[in-house]
Amino acid sequence: MITGHDVYGNIRKRKNIVTMKGTPLTLLGKELKIGDKAPDFKMLDISMNPVTLKDSTGKIRLFSVVYSLDTGVCDLQTLRFESEALKTGPNVIVYAVSMDLPFMQKRYCGAKNISALKTLSDYKDASFGINYGVLIEETRLLARSVFIVDDKAIVRYVEYVKDISNAPNFDNALKALKEITESPK
Repeated sequence: MITGHDVYGNIRKRKNIVTMKGTPLTLLGKELKIGDKAPDFKMLDISMNPVTLKDSTGKIRLFSVVYSLDTGVCDLQTLRFESEALKTGPNVIVYAVSMDLPFMQKRYCGAKNISALKTLSDYKDASFGINYGVLIEETRLLARSVFIVDDKAIVRYVEYVKDISNAPNFDNALKALKEITESPK
């Protein structure tokens, strides 16, 4: 273990943004806001293939970010967005993003019959976590959040869940997704 060394260098640290059951956590990276250009990332799919934001250019993307698929609230969140993903058209991609290894994500999707939602693992580079401001310094896991990025790569919805042991506001996220998908081009 490295001691006395800040492995995250000059990455912006944001304190008192989120908690876990009341305990404050430090988020690494810049807070995204509606209207920001969506930052790129490099994650892995369940087959260990690299995936970037540019790979889905022209699509509306919903990123459901979870601490770990292997926890109750994260499971609930993922299954809820899977059920919503089944209802979306071909211009929408719903992702579940976590630091879980791709092998675990693949097992999870098989066990839960996930077919519409795509899981992405940020374990290798933490580029999504840092670029979207959700990497938790204390655990190197991701803070519960939801982002919607439109077909022009503009952030159109952001929710950083205040206490990551709670679920996101599904109604607000789904309302925003509906408005974005139904807005004239």
